[in-house]
Amino acid sequence: MTIDLHMHSQCSDGALSPSELMQRAHEQGVTVAALTDHDTLAGLAAARVAAESLQMGFIDGIEFSSRWGKIGVHIVGLALDVSSVPLQHKVAEQGLARRERNETIGHKLAKIGVADAYRRACDLAQGEPGRPHFAQLLVNDGLVPDSARAFKKYLGSGKVGDIRLQWPAMNEVVDTIKAAGGVAVLAHPAKYGLTRTKLRAMVADFAEYGGDAIEIISGQQPAGVAQDLANIAQEFGLKGSQGSDFHQPGLPWQELGAIGVLPETVVPIWQHW
Repeated sequence: MTIDLHMHSQCSDGALSPSELMQRAHEQGVTVAALTDHDTLAGLAAARVAAESLQMGFIDGIEFSSRWGKIGVHIVGLALDVSSVPLQHKVAEQGLARRERNETIGHKLAKIGVADAYRRACDLAQGEPGRPHFAQLLVNDGLVPDSARAFKKYLGSGKVGDIRLQWPAMNEVVDTIKAAGGVAVLAHPAKYGLTRTKLRAMVADFAEYGGDAIEIISGQQPAGVAQDLANIAQEFGLKGSQGSDFHQPGLPWQELGAIGVLPETVVPIWQHW
């Protein structure tokens, strides 16, 4: 089996609709997929219908924004009961926070001459936008040649569109996932830019809070990263997960299904269900 437990659709910051995403996953050889859009469950029903029509296994998921101290971290929830009241409440809270941030970004961009940015970003996203949609808007308006330059000039740290949110603490998000009968996975731990000492401290706290697994593989990684993360997972009694973190076609390091094989020393999270 090819199992991909981290991917995004247009319902957050991905480029494809949920059904298009499942079609592409199928074409890439994925046999079990989890849709894990940022702080929303909106795409799950359509993705499940599409996956089942393609005879793929499907897992209901989400990627929650949270914080560990002052550091923003992402927690993936898998195998969720989407009818869970605590889960629905947390999704509503996160959605409101995102909307307020996006409206503020729109106001900030208006001051530099980008008219009606929030509404137009919503149109691009076909729903609540993410920062990549604002970046695409800036490209479309001719202010920058590409999305990377949009972040560098307008949306990145310290720039006019850099509006920070105070996400809930890691333990609060883990509690929400567990209350929904799901498993909590620390997403792409090697991508937070932490020293190994701080990374181990974060994983230790995550395990203490009731976390179940860490992402051993997140897309294509440098040699040795997966085994090192597997060793950390084993140290703290955590299972391992894997995913492409796919957002859009044309990024081969985040292509659906292109995720390698978990090291034999780690227990796969899918043995949990």
